[in-house]
Amino acid sequence: MLEASKPESLLVSFRQRLILRFLIAILIDLIILNLFVEFWDKIIIDSFYISLLTALLLQIMLRFTMYIEHKVAEYMTSKNLKGGKFLRGFVAWAILFGSKFVMLWVVDLKFGDRVEFIGVIPFILMLFSMLIMEALFTKLIKIAWLSEKTKDAV
Repeated sequence: MLEASKPESLLVSFRQRLILRFLIAILIDLIILNLFVEFWDKIIIDSFYISLLTALLLQIMLRFTMYIEHKVAEYMTSKNLKGGKFLRGFVAWAILFGSKFVMLWVVDLKFGDRVEFIGVIPFILMLFSMLIMEALFTKLIKIAWLSEKTKDAV
């Protein structure tokens, strides 16, 4: 069993942080997805295994969408276009909103009848809930981490 005797031994690399954030995001997505399946008849998934694969696929697509949106925003910011802020906001919205339909299509393509979203609204609400919970969890971790750092400084 690994034990840390000193706080210095708890240093986490950038790669380790990325892996931890990705795994935690998948677990949050899995919980949210299965809560929606359990309590709302508009989302149907055949098994836990399929819901795990769905959560993994959704997390990959969400991260890719955010990457694309940030790259497009950087490009548009660097171009100093007239009405650039509005255009950048509109393009970001179009990418983020339009990607939900692509995600829904990919999930349908990959899992077919094993994963059913009865309408687009349940899918979007579920994704929105996942993103909110990921953000809240990240905020909670940052608050806890900062409070630990201030304790150590005293």
